[in-house]
Amino acid sequence: MLKNYFFLFFVLGSLLYLTAQDSTKPANYYTDSISFKKVPVRINNTLPLSHQEDHFWEIQKDFSDEFYGLKLDTTKWHNTNPTWLGRKPSMAHPKNVSVKNGKLILEINKPDQIAYKDGYTHSIGWIVSKKSITYGYFEMRAKLMDAPWVSCFWLYNWWYKDNWRTEIDICENNPGAIQNRHDLTSNLHVFSAPPNKGNVKELISFGKKYYIPFELQESYHVWGLEWNKDVIRWYFDGILFRESPNKYWHQDLYLNFNSESNKWLQAFPDDNRLNQTYDIDYVRVWKRK
Repeated sequence: MLKNYFFLFFVLGSLLYLTAQDSTKPANYYTDSISFKKVPVRINNTLPLSHQEDHFWEIQKDFSDEFYGLKLDTTKWHNTNPTWLGRKPSMAHPKNVSVKNGKLILEINKPDQIAYKDGYTHSIGWIVSKKSITYGYFEMRAKLMDAPWVSCFWLYNWWYKDNWRTEIDICENNPGAIQNRHDLTSNLHVFSAPPNKGNVKELISFGKKYYIPFELQESYHVWGLEWNKDVIRWYFDGILFRESPNKYWHQDLYLNFNSESNKWLQAFPDDNRLNQTYDIDYVRVWKRK
């Protein structure tokens, strides 16, 4: 019986993802440019980069990882997406996930390839947290892939009671495409919500794009998200660049790290550029004390 339920959830989840394929379409104009004249200096690793003197944050060990081990900590993470293969033609597979030299490495098209499902031609790395969380501060330091694949850090929950499905995109960028090298994108999605949670029956999205004065793929950067019951704030290298009122995002969400193809972000598989990786130095999550 449980096996049948899981299969039903997998099919329904796949259908929902397919209907939301175009939800990641970025804005076709820049909301603003970001100034880096006052970048905060990191004093310690126990607090968010943007809040180095705010000691009211408490680290959440179940969601934080420095990736110091020899392999992925499977008490915290799924080594693939347990509910979806991925946006075609890129398919998630555990072989593309590893931990090396204190970093999480997400690869594309490992040499010893597995059999592909219909419509899939390339494999990608993807991890998902085993626990979900409501509100907090989420921070990642990473070097995005310098190849035409989207590097992602996001929060979501598809299997929630009362048909309530939401998503928060912290990092969703493809600097491997030359036209995107100076683009910093972020997004919010509500796929559905019951009457007492906003009464959303069709997808609504709130995507924005910002200009940065350097190429995003050249070095490591820090992405941060502050999420509470009133407001959602995005940070890049400790600089606040976006703020949105929190009308819909009040449910437990799961953490995701992955690379993927995406036509809206010009992420089309290029077999001549398969040696790049998406490298995550750490993920740290805090709650307000």
